[in-house]
Amino acid sequence: MKSSRSRSRSKGNRNRSQGNQGGNVVNRVFDSSGPEGKVRGTPQQIIEKYNQLARDAQLSNDRVAAENFQQHAEHYTRLLSEAQREIEARREEQERQNRERQAERDRERAERQEREANQAVDKGAQPQPDVGEQDGESNLVETPESQPKPKRAPRRKPRPKPEKSEADQPGGDDAPKAAE
Repeated sequence: MKSSRSRSRSKGNRNRSQGNQGGNVVNRVFDSSGPEGKVRGTPQQIIEKYNQLARDAQLSNDRVAAENFQQHAEHYTRLLSEAQREIEARREEQERQNRERQAERDRERAERQEREANQAVDKGAQPQPDVGEQDGESNLVETPESQPKPKRAPRRKPRPKPEKSEADQPGGDDAPKAAE
């Protein structure tokens, strides 16, 4: 046995989806209950089907059925044209909003460029410090790299070796003395 809650839940979902019929009518599938039975399809397909049925009725000399089919086709033609007008109105509104947003972005860009230009002019009006020398003095910080390299002292001639003493003479006492 199925619960009545599940049935009521699905029924509520169905009603909600049918209540929101503002969707895309152009591509929506309709069930039309015409004089010859149901006709199913998009509005354009239903219009074509009713027009074909109207031609067939006219060929069989049934003017009442032909007029009935034409009225059904006309109903879906009006429905389709109204949906297309709404789509066109939405598209135009969206384009208008896009143009407004673009105009606002262009205005903001122009204002920003004007501010930047004014700031550049203001900076140009203020005296800029020279990077080079002022009054013969440099504003640069002295660094070891910027200082001139010190000159090297001239090389000295090697010292003459002291004369050898008797101890240094060959045959002298060359042997190391023992510690006393």
